[in-house]
Amino acid sequence: MEQFLGGSPLAVALRLIIISIIVGIVLTALGYNPRDLATAIAQLFEAIADLGFDWVESAIQYFLLGAVIVIPIWLILRLFKFVGGTSNGKDG
Repeated sequence: MEQFLGGSPLAVALRLIIISIIVGIVLTALGYNPRDLATAIAQLFEAIADLGFDWVESAIQYFLLGAVIVIPIWLILRLFKFVGGTSNGKDG
């Protein structure tokens, strides 16, 4: 357990407590409080999620727009190939 933590659990916990207090003092001096920080982190995750979902929505719209042209052309070409008798039983 000490290898994983980087020292004895008590010493690591003490170091983390001291560092947390120092960072808390610095953030308070800069005008931050825990609620502001939590809100900012939540807004960051929302913005990232919005970017991701907007991209998916755009990709679906591009797919549908392209499919309106591509699928009928593909279908017509397949029908001509089938009716023309050039089909050798293989897809492609």
